[in-house]
Amino acid sequence: MDLDAARGKISEVDRKLVELLNERARLSLSVGAAKRQSLKEQGASGEPEVYVPAQEKRVFEKVRGLNQGPLSADSVCAIYREIMSASISLQSDVSVGYLGPPGTFSHQAAIKRFGDSLAYVPYPKIEDVIAATEKEEITYGLVPIENSTFGAVVQTLDVFVNQPRVRIRAEVYLPVTQSLLSRYQLSAIRKVYSHPQAFGQSRQWLDQNLPNASRIDVASTAKAAELAAAENYTAAISSEVCASIYNLDVLAKDITSTKDNTTRFFVLGQSSDTPTGDDKSLLMFTVDHRQPGALCSALDVFAKYKINQTAINSRPSLQRQWHYMFFVEIAGHELDECVARALTEIKEYCLDLVVLGSYPRQAY
Repeated sequence: MDLDAARGKISEVDRKLVELLNERARLSLSVGAAKRQSLKEQGASGEPEVYVPAQEKRVFEKVRGLNQGPLSADSVCAIYREIMSASISLQSDVSVGYLGPPGTFSHQAAIKRFGDSLAYVPYPKIEDVIAATEKEEITYGLVPIENSTFGAVVQTLDVFVNQPRVRIRAEVYLPVTQSLLSRYQLSAIRKVYSHPQAFGQSRQWLDQNLPNASRIDVASTAKAAELAAAENYTAAISSEVCASIYNLDVLAKDITSTKDNTTRFFVLGQSSDTPTGDDKSLLMFTVDHRQPGALCSALDVFAKYKINQTAINSRPSLQRQWHYMFFVEIAGHELDECVARALTEIKEYCLDLVVLGSYPRQAY
């Protein structure tokens, strides 16, 4: 096939693609209308959920199975991410809050999950994102929960301790590569800004290359880049994305201690999604610490029902000194029969038990 013929066929395929994309969008609008009608018939108020992680997961699994190349499965999923993003934006005004300013890893994770067609709202602190979600000032909020190198994001757990009226709706994994950004040469840097998590991920490199520079915690890596752009003899540990946003030079790339550094985020909303058959749930509870073995007895319930525990953390309960709230992530949805039975039984050992949400296990 010669060049003109190939280009002609591409033009015809493009025409068909545009027609099919708009047909899919019209069907998506029909789905939204059907959801609103169903809510009306049930006597419920408000708008239906437009972001449905379970359905999204099914779509990605389906297109991966249909793909025969030469496009990679990841490329096909990236295309469908934007298709679904555009469809969501047609159904209602959807906004996503994240830990700002623009360019943070939270911002990148939000775009990875929701695509480019939605409205994104930056907030200065994690607690502000959660509060805005609770007040329904935004449709969904996205907050970091843990890093594979540095562990749990305690700022998020501490807000959960106060039991905000939000629910975990989905999880997002984002590979994280930290870089050193500055307007100055390495030898001139006297001060480094970054988020505590980023400092933890890059501590070894800093100890070796900038041992005498002051390390100052700020609310986000993007805020660090913003400060480094404004102050003399300073640097930021941030992403390369922020280098272009804040007009900084990349002095060193990939300065994290491990090369598979990944941060996990939660998407927060007003409700959790329905079971998919491959879900996780996050529980928060406290036990009577005066009772020997109380925590062990509570955790034994999961073993009894053969429920795997994928993570456990603790934070001060703020109720009294040396009293802790435990965060346990388990395999399964709270509506699964075995999980529901376990939750009923575990209450015998808990002073307080809250299911923060159930969400599909995210594989990609």
